Amino acid sequence: MGKTGGVRWNVWVDDWQQQCCGEPFRVGATVSWTLVPADRDWLANALGERTAATIEWSEEHHSDPSPDQLSVEAEVTHISAAHARMEPLPGGDARHPVGGVLSPRTSADGWEQNDGELEFIGYVVTLDAG
Repeated sequence: MGKTGGVRWNVWVDDWQQQCCGEPFRVGATVSWTLVPADRDWLANALGERTAATIEWSEEHHSDPSPDQLSVEAEVTHISAAHARMEPLPGGDARHPVGGVLSPRTSADGWEQNDGELEFIGYVVTLDAG
């Protein structure tokens, strides 16, 4: 799909996706991204249900093409860095984020500092395709 008109989305950008394959971006820049439906269960755990409910898409570099993907060219109108506590998952060494907080940014490169016990986990980015 190409550029859409008059649409605004909140998009999740994983820290590791941005670090691996993402280009730095800033408020006011136009980005060309592939979006997939957001994992709202994961986001609700990481950032709370209220915030997760506002995020429809995740920016994606590594999935195979699928009918539920959306290719967009849109302007970045807002960026928030997300930091959360990391807690162990039951029965293993894996950890998951909880109790996330958002902090406004003017640019993003994937390399945010941790904030005390809160670890950087990604960005919530508002895109305007209007």
